[in-house]
Amino acid sequence: MGCEHNNKTCMELVPIFSNLTFEEMMELSRITVDRKYEKGEMIYTAGDSGEKLFVIHRGKVKITRFSISGKEQVIRILEPGDFMGELSLFSHTPRIDNAEALEDTIVCIIGRDEMRELMTKYPTIALKVLEELSCRLGRAENLIEHLGIHDVETRIIETLFAWKDENGEVILGMSKRDWASYIGMSQETLSRKLSYFQDMNWIRMVGHRKIIILDEESLKALV
Repeated sequence: MGCEHNNKTCMELVPIFSNLTFEEMMELSRITVDRKYEKGEMIYTAGDSGEKLFVIHRGKVKITRFSISGKEQVIRILEPGDFMGELSLFSHTPRIDNAEALEDTIVCIIGRDEMRELMTKYPTIALKVLEELSCRLGRAENLIEHLGIHDVETRIIETLFAWKDENGEVILGMSKRDWASYIGMSQETLSRKLSYFQDMNWIRMVGHRKIIILDEESLKALV
């Protein structure tokens, strides 16, 4: 059965299914199974057969790839309502990335054949999947450009501004190691730059996951 929380199936959290009627959502729920993963557990790894679509109901998942030398590159961090494994809907090739639970996580799983039947039956689902793939391609292209033309300070500052709330506070949804990997630098470089920003009283770091921006103008001047 589909996983439920607060009287909502996890599929109701996902934009690609948002236009389904109640009856159609129940049809979807009947072909959905849920599974729990503990923090640090791999949901799938590169080389696994891609036969399922995964939807995150609770928790966070890190999508990564490894270079030939073994260096990890963080591709994206997924939260409730996001989905992964969508390329399996269009190809029978093995997976090329890894999915790791960053915290205790519940995912809902739909088999490839069942999902393809739904996409045929409800074309709006197929269109929304393609729309999401287009958005991800755009984000990937922006990230490639970002890594190619910006120095390390600019990359750090731009992510701080992208993640800050209205109070100028940043609550990191990933470890500093993953953050460094995501923006293409070593954890040592990231830590050194953050310490410099703090010494200049531009930011204040609180614990391991919170950063308060104190001086936006000085940071912007570096970009």
